Amino acid sequence: MTDPAPDPDPRSATRLALITGMSGAGNSTAIRALEDMGFEAIDNLPLPFLKRLFPADAPPDADARPVALGIDVRTRGFTAQAFLDRLATLRAAPGVAPRLVFLDCADEVLIDRFKTTRRRHPLAPLEGAAVGIAREREALQALREHADLVIDTTDLSPHELKARLAGLFDRAARLRGLAVCVQSFSFKRGAPREADTVFDCRFLRNPHWDPQLRPADGRDAQVARFVRDDPLYADFMDRVAELTLMLLPAYEREGKAYLTLAFGCSGGRHRSVVAAEDLTRRLRAAGWSAALRHRELDDQKTT
Repeated sequence: MTDPAPDPDPRSATRLALITGMSGAGNSTAIRALEDMGFEAIDNLPLPFLKRLFPADAPPDADARPVALGIDVRTRGFTAQAFLDRLATLRAAPGVAPRLVFLDCADEVLIDRFKTTRRRHPLAPLEGAAVGIAREREALQALREHADLVIDTTDLSPHELKARLAGLFDRAARLRGLAVCVQSFSFKRGAPREADTVFDCRFLRNPHWDPQLRPADGRDAQVARFVRDDPLYADFMDRVAELTLMLLPAYEREGKAYLTLAFGCSGGRHRSVVAAEDLTRRLRAAGWSAALRHRELDDQKTT
């Protein structure tokens, strides 16, 4: 099943986004992504609370923020039929305009993700992930068939999933048509597989060798000043920004939906971070919707 065309103005048309799907397919990532776009987000909401959030007799509130709800097999009172019954009521209510997003993923990739995170599957805590995945797939089949959007995350990184959702739900991203992600990384861990273009920042002076700057990262003002004071930095950034701004409209005309630009350095904490921050600011100032990710710094937060 392919993704249908998004709403002309999803932020105004979609008052309610319902996120469901296979455990491990990225449901929590999707909820956080929608929250970043301005949705009020609630994960693992008990089904009975849906009626309280959207009572049938409540008049539409044009000024209310859109809502993103995560509902899956962990949810209290969850069955596919109960969920579909609630969904039918919401679709009949004026001004709600719910969209059901189902996240799917290949079984073998889900198994690997459960092994990596060392988490137990909610439907088979004592029997192994494969058993739980089979049970869940059978239990959710009806939801998948009734979903407005089915997104397969088998080959998507978390930030690519966020870009996909931005393209579907974020008005600014839809107006531009091309979802751009800029990220920093460390060459020690290898370049991101999803990167379309990689810039090597290791020719710049390295703040790592300054004991006062080493503990900070490229978002620190002193570190950023140190990197920008390199005689080659300004010309490098000007040329990268000029090239990028020349290519983005061409990629857009060719129908490219997602573009990832990556800056690398030795540790992924200083030079590449400054460059990614600066390019993102330039792209946004030029009117492009650009997401920003610092792989090594973001991953450090989750460890």
